[in-house]
Amino acid sequence: MVIFDGIRRQLRSVIEWRDPNPDALFYDWSDNGDEIKNASKLIVGPGQGCIFVYEGKVQAVIEEQCLVTLETDNIPFWTTIKNFMQFFESHHKVGIYFFRLTTILNQKWGTTATIKYDDPKYKFPVGLKAYGNYSYRISDGRDFFVNVVGNHGDFLVEDFRKVMSERIIHPLSDFLAESKYSYADIDANRIEIAQGVTAKLNVEFGKLGFVMTDFRIEGADFDDETLTRINRIADVNAEAQAAQAAGMDYARLQQLEAMREAARNESGAAGAGVGLGAGIGLGQAMTQGLQNIPNTPSTQPPANDVAGKLEQLKELNSQGLISDQEYADKRQVILDTL
Repeated sequence: MVIFDGIRRQLRSVIEWRDPNPDALFYDWSDNGDEIKNASKLIVGPGQGCIFVYEGKVQAVIEEQCLVTLETDNIPFWTTIKNFMQFFESHHKVGIYFFRLTTILNQKWGTTATIKYDDPKYKFPVGLKAYGNYSYRISDGRDFFVNVVGNHGDFLVEDFRKVMSERIIHPLSDFLAESKYSYADIDANRIEIAQGVTAKLNVEFGKLGFVMTDFRIEGADFDDETLTRINRIADVNAEAQAAQAAGMDYARLQQLEAMREAARNESGAAGAGVGLGAGIGLGQAMTQGLQNIPNTPSTQPPANDVAGKLEQLKELNSQGLISDQEYADKRQVILDTL
């Protein structure tokens, strides 16, 4: 009979969170329809906390293993009879909520959007993506209940993961902007970056009743635009090192490379140097370009001296700036002017 079902509900004398779901952070015990009997026993097990809400107000937060005797204004049989026509809903609303105090370990995180910041060294925008793992626990049951759960019922690990994904971008962006790490420093300083981000996350999540016990960056990558800029910088650095090894500065190497390309391109304006008139101008440019190259004679022949041109051409070939075939072709052109 219905009346006896109502009486059985109100006669609940032992309240505990048995066999909790391993993914549960929060459990609404009172949502199962039970009314609380005077002097009922509340059992809070290891790694559990409990929130006692009476008539809409948080009356107590228990964060240690214990056995508690509850005292409320509910009198089981009287309330049952009084509310027979009201579907056995008690006037005195009591809520018992359990939450998990143990640490949630090794949760995965990844940026859902690209983190944007300006590289402090190279002065170009960087687009960064990162991923890693983290561990956390509920540090304040009252804040967790009031600011996160409220009357929404159960709260799972997956629910927190969604909150984490939505809130990780700004702390990470802010720290990278403040710390002045160049793109090339990210991998070498992942521990320091993770520590800095942890401090910012704890400020953010502390308001929600959580504390980040561990936060790690396992890897980072850049978007396509950033990778294009990085590759350009790598190419320039490689050429600069090659110029230094050859005994010249980077600007001089670029000048000689331009002359080489002009000599190869016989159809272009610069490549017209294979002709007699332009050949004189090219010879003068080659003379200037070779003045700072080690082992080059300090006294160069005049630009209109055929022997001098041949010597300059041979020097370019010996330096590896033109191939043997190019040397042979250009040498024949100069000889044909005789």
